[in-house]
Amino acid sequence: MSAEAAAPDVRAIESLLAFWTASGVDTLLGDAPIDRTALAPARPVAAPPAAAPAARVPAARAPMAPPPPGPAVAAPGAELEPATVDPAALAEARRAAAAVQDLDQLKAAIAAFDGCPLKSGARQAVFSRGRPDAPLMIIGEAPGGDEDLQGAPFVGRAGQLLDRMLAAAGLSDRVFITNTVFWRPPGNRTPLPAEQAVCAPFLERAIALVRPKALLLAGGASAKAMLKQREGILALRGRWFTWRGEDPDLQIPTLPTLHPAFLLRQPAAKRKSWEDLLILSDRLDRPDRPA
Repeated sequence: MSAEAAAPDVRAIESLLAFWTASGVDTLLGDAPIDRTALAPARPVAAPPAAAPAARVPAARAPMAPPPPGPAVAAPGAELEPATVDPAALAEARRAAAAVQDLDQLKAAIAAFDGCPLKSGARQAVFSRGRPDAPLMIIGEAPGGDEDLQGAPFVGRAGQLLDRMLAAAGLSDRVFITNTVFWRPPGNRTPLPAEQAVCAPFLERAIALVRPKALLLAGGASAKAMLKQREGILALRGRWFTWRGEDPDLQIPTLPTLHPAFLLRQPAAKRKSWEDLLILSDRLDRPDRPA
């Protein structure tokens, strides 16, 4: 077999990793994969020959030695990567976000901000699209290749699917769309907690300026960052939460749902997302109804 034929399918690997991430897989149990099918079955060990019977002499039993300590394994849902943020960058983000008075100024402040490491590998900042006074704010995870090229969130295949679903639910002209980070991560990978944390002051300022009636969090990375939850998106979706900002008066009903990119890979899951949109639409029309 040639080297070219034996090369791994990078796109298939990226798709599988993205599927695992969207499904809530966030824990590794080993440093390297093990092909257990290649391991030979253990050979039976012959029993030692029976020893000659010895005289029964009472003797105290020695205590059993404890097993040697093994590698620590993170419990399911544990935070494996703390959000370690440069304090100076976070302080600058807070200062810049607090100084803006409208969404246009916020867009300019984000474009001028140099504290997020994602900026160096992206073409441009990707902030938002939609109504500035929308009753619904949709928060995705991060821009992708199409978004990085066009400068607007959710404009690729996943965004086109989202637009069709919003239109079917009667929400097309009622949304403001953005992400937890504003620059494309390398290889379209999931944004890191530290990257989300340094962008959070700008995102919170956007929420404060728009003042939506509800938030829709698209994808596990968005839901975990915004709600500080450890569960995967399949466990979080369809459940109402309350997002709370640093301003104690800023508390908004929030519904996590599946990311449209996940729906492109798993079309059968569209039914779940459609149910979420119906729940959300009903809540927007009847905000006093209990969740």
